[in-house]
Amino acid sequence: MTLQEVKRVLSNNKGFTIGEMLAVAGVISAVMAIAVPNYLSFQPGMRLNGGAREILGKLMWARAQAVQNNNTSIVTFLTDHTFQIFNDANGNGSADAGETITIDLQTDYPDVVFTVSGSSATPTFNGRGTANNDTTVTITNSSGSKTVTVSPTGNVKIS
Repeated sequence: MTLQEVKRVLSNNKGFTIGEMLAVAGVISAVMAIAVPNYLSFQPGMRLNGGAREILGKLMWARAQAVQNNNTSIVTFLTDHTFQIFNDANGNGSADAGETITIDLQTDYPDVVFTVSGSSATPTFNGRGTANNDTTVTITNSSGSKTVTVSPTGNVKIS
């Protein structure tokens, strides 16, 4: 490449034409028109999965606390989106300061609600990690439902 060709290339500073910018904007608009509705329809299913995993995790945590402290953990479902975990750390059978936590599922998953069924509506885990009875928590929203089951052996699973 000669010095003259280098000067010509370096002095060419036109930039983008308006036609090129409109073409890029059109391509981006077409991609967004396809992607945004798909993303919005994908969200309820993700919130349902997240809500089910949240309940599963908290039930497993309550069981682990009962085993770790060799005491009783009781999960009480207060409303269709709120539940409370009572971990009787001192073993006196009553809720003292710092022994209960309340979880509102709709804080992170606004359209998710649950119903509780089974032999016991309040799963109670003892120091051996077993539960008092079987409990089924059905989590639902507009995309469907998931089921979290607590068995008398203390096993907690999503189906």
